[in-house]
Amino acid sequence: MNNNIAIIGLGYVGLPLAVAFSKKNFNVIGFDINESRIKELKNNKDHTLEVSSKELEASKTLQFTCFVEDLKQANIYIVTVPTPITKHKSPDLTPIIRASETIAKVLKKGDTVIYESTVYPGCTEEVCAPILAENSGLKFNKDFFCGYSPERINPGDKKRTITNIIKVTSGSTKEIATKVDNLYKSIIKAGTHKTSSIKVAEAAKVIENTQRDLNIAFINELAIIFDKLEIDTTEVLAAAGTKWNFLPFTPGLVGGHCIGVDPYYLTHKAESVGYHPQVILAGRRINSNMGMFVANKLVKLLANNGNEIKGANVLILGITFKENCPDIRNTGVIKVIDELKEFGMQVDVYDSFADKIEVKKEYNIDLIQEISKDYKAVILAVKHDNFNSLDWKSIVTKNTVVFDLKGFLPENIVTARL
Repeated sequence: MNNNIAIIGLGYVGLPLAVAFSKKNFNVIGFDINESRIKELKNNKDHTLEVSSKELEASKTLQFTCFVEDLKQANIYIVTVPTPITKHKSPDLTPIIRASETIAKVLKKGDTVIYESTVYPGCTEEVCAPILAENSGLKFNKDFFCGYSPERINPGDKKRTITNIIKVTSGSTKEIATKVDNLYKSIIKAGTHKTSSIKVAEAAKVIENTQRDLNIAFINELAIIFDKLEIDTTEVLAAAGTKWNFLPFTPGLVGGHCIGVDPYYLTHKAESVGYHPQVILAGRRINSNMGMFVANKLVKLLANNGNEIKGANVLILGITFKENCPDIRNTGVIKVIDELKEFGMQVDVYDSFADKIEVKKEYNIDLIQEISKDYKAVILAVKHDNFNSLDWKSIVTKNTVVFDLKGFLPENIVTARL
């Protein structure tokens, strides 16, 4: 039987995956509930910048839809919807539950549903499969099957694209695990890694980003300590980095849809089985508070420079969660902005990558379109490549406090680094 693939969710993960399968001549149905997103893609445009217009035009076996009926053509469903957290830092499974309910409406005997969304170990078989069974009337592992293959998309990265990253795979039976693995092998140049169970694959996903979160938290804590000791963290890391096994992490704001979110999926599951994680949550607290540390550090720099704090004009360069990417989800920059406003400062934000409508809707911030004011302070929060072309002579005077969070700016204009 030919594989007709439906991708559920066409964001940073789903769209590149759909295009990758289309390039191998699979019949692919790209489904999203956002009608404007479907319209955009049908016009060969992708505002996430993950897929070029040329690639979309060339994807002849890929169709886009927001109609559930169109999904009936598929026999493999791949779920790539976001899995955020609630304001109480617990998993919000609403998108993945809704996606499962949608698929159940068209699920047929022999179909396979593969999840790529980040979840806690056990979620696919304990939450998603029962929803599929209940709403379709089919029996799990008899009439339909499940797989799990965690996404490893790195937004904005043009080198480590989807086909160049090893793919972890799994299935609800040995036969399905092999089927899922072979499916991904057909598009992933870097190869695959088949695990013994779905739970193992789910666990691998959450610890990948939890490990990174903890490593950054350690460096952030060092930055706080060295700030009090009046030692340059960058110099310390450069010196320590001469040892062969010292890991090259740097301090900074932690945001995005993975690192600042995934650890809570693991801690939620751990607490449900009676274990209260300590190291993981300690790292989360450190990284969550870095925005406050940055804002307070800037206040001290301004005060030491003889500036009034209240009413001071401050320019923030960058609001996306990482460089050269329009993604503003869970950006750590917003905590810096909020804290500075608490001090009574006037904060302008400039970011040509971010969508001004999306920023306004999500954070109620109006991005400035050009830098024309005199600022008492400038914070380089995101190292977009196009910031290299800014006219620093017109932005920075000898009295401007310049706080570089990324080690990106010329040293002769920088007052302090993180």
